[in-house]
Amino acid sequence: MFDTRNVKPHLKSYLLAGSAGLALVWGAAAMAEEAADFPSGPLQFLVAAGAGGGTDNFARTVKPMLEEALDTRVTVINLPSASGALAHQRTANSDPDGHTLDFASSTLVTSLAAGQNPTGLDQLTPVARMQSDVMTLIVDPEKYADFDAFKAHVEENPGDVIIGGTHAASPDRMAFLSLRDASGLDMNFIPYDEEGSVAANVMGGNIDGLFGEISSVLSYMESGEMMPILVFAEERLPNFPDIPTTVENGWDLTDGNERGIFVNAETPDAIVDRLETALKEVYDSEQYQQYEEKVNLHYREGWLGSEDYRQKLEENYELYKRLLENS
Repeated sequence: MFDTRNVKPHLKSYLLAGSAGLALVWGAAAMAEEAADFPSGPLQFLVAAGAGGGTDNFARTVKPMLEEALDTRVTVINLPSASGALAHQRTANSDPDGHTLDFASSTLVTSLAAGQNPTGLDQLTPVARMQSDVMTLIVDPEKYADFDAFKAHVEENPGDVIIGGTHAASPDRMAFLSLRDASGLDMNFIPYDEEGSVAANVMGGNIDGLFGEISSVLSYMESGEMMPILVFAEERLPNFPDIPTTVENGWDLTDGNERGIFVNAETPDAIVDRLETALKEVYDSEQYQQYEEKVNLHYREGWLGSEDYRQKLEENYELYKRLLENS
């Protein structure tokens, strides 16, 4: 390095500034080269959910498309333990090279707000959100013909109506708390370990309803055993024009179950950008859009880039923390 000890002060400052500038240029060049060489090996998808669910189907749908976009191979590993907390921890502790990707739903931030997730948003970098699933209130249509009937029953029987959902820190419960907070309806929530148990108890008449995505109850809707009676959306869904929305009832509730991809927080920006670009290519593809339409994920825009997704997660964290504190 150039010896500046005998250089006049103003020239010394100039030379040091120049050295810093060169260091930035060299650093940027190294990052660009690193991104150009990415990926240097196979990728690993850690799915923070069990096999067969919405997050698992999301990851396995993206897998072959991202393999093609990045010319690599992908291994999918399901880590449903502790609401996916193990997947988040492994991602946060992985090499920060972009080769370990965490596929997660809104459970990441709901469990964080509930103090049940040891991996904070400062330990993960969101790469992109690709899905914003619409949340719905679902009942047995023989018990409640529509939302008006359900609402009237709750008002006439305060504290008696029971809504079910998966565990106590799930997007299902956040939807319940949001509706109860906005509407003032006096209802109770019971958590179950599995979605199947919730549905079975609705159909068995043991509870009054559940919160979930339309995609999760399509087969029950076809058989007439369960039916959505309220959707968390601004406008009625084209395929279900008879179902009222939260917004038309005067409640500004539109959050659903979001799904996205995360990496270790120390992953270089250039690699995060490379992954974000590749995932956007997947998202925009005809194949991926057809998948979303097939499973009723096309009702609203799912895509958010890295920075916008981080902002949304932070906003949701504050909302869910408030709802839980007031519950």
